[in-house]
Amino acid sequence: MATTYLPGRYAAIDIGTVTSRMLAADIDEAGALHQLARGHAITNLGEGVDVSHRLLPEAIERVADAIAGFMDTLEQLGPDAEGRPAQVIAVTTSAARDAENGADLVARLAQLGVDLQIIPGEREAALSFGGVSSAFGGQRIAVSDVGGGSSEVIVGEAGQAPAFAHSFNVGCRRATERFLHSDPPTVDEIAQMRDWARSVFAEELPDPAVLDGCRMVAVAGTATSVVSMREAMEVYDSSRVHLAQVTAQDMQDLLDRLSALTLAERRQVVGLEPKRASVIVAGLVILQEVMHMGGFDSFTVSESDILAGTIYSACTEM
Repeated sequence: MATTYLPGRYAAIDIGTVTSRMLAADIDEAGALHQLARGHAITNLGEGVDVSHRLLPEAIERVADAIAGFMDTLEQLGPDAEGRPAQVIAVTTSAARDAENGADLVARLAQLGVDLQIIPGEREAALSFGGVSSAFGGQRIAVSDVGGGSSEVIVGEAGQAPAFAHSFNVGCRRATERFLHSDPPTVDEIAQMRDWARSVFAEELPDPAVLDGCRMVAVAGTATSVVSMREAMEVYDSSRVHLAQVTAQDMQDLLDRLSALTLAERRQVVGLEPKRASVIVAGLVILQEVMHMGGFDSFTVSESDILAGTIYSACTEM
């Protein structure tokens, strides 16, 4: 049965363990997404959560400041051509799920007029898959979404229900805080982190038959940063990142280079956001382990991700 879309103006906000992001877009009657604006800020909501199981007040305020900026952008955009204001859908993931005081973040954003949903890992995976599907219609894909506190792996035919979906408690901030205590990180620290990530992934491996004929697609900050660094982008260019191909050798070359640098030196790497420098080594290792788990020697980077998936979910579930 054909999907029915409710046209209008939508804004998706995704508050991750490391990054807060926003996508505003109009959806037409055919379901085409017309991007209006994007927002992005590294807010590090998950700082210290792996140990304390609580969100820091300053982390909550960093997120609130970013969301206030996103809401200003939406106010400037105004309603669509039919006079419909943007419907805002805000979700938050691993850090808030793990924190005992996630309700504090929900209450703080309510003060800004934002109704925040703390979503389970399975819902996060489904939304990511829905967003990627819009760019890979009809293809069999294995989607990797490496986040700060968790990583989602979703396999199936784009546009259909996934054949496999799982959220693993393996993320670049969680891994950094657990294992990478030296500056630069030591070979042993990286090896211990890799062993840990591999062991967690091994607990819930997809059936090899499910992966037959699949194309690996990677979304989120680690994957997009790989392309940006490889191409030495002084100004991030999403048109060059979206659908870029990354090989296993690209990944190893970047890991060898970045893991040998101090944090201060990584902050100077062209193409890498300075605020992501503290977690990029762990992100690379985790993404390598996803490739290992699926037996992939390359992946395609997608800029269509959980934000697009959140909008499509909202305009088709009403």
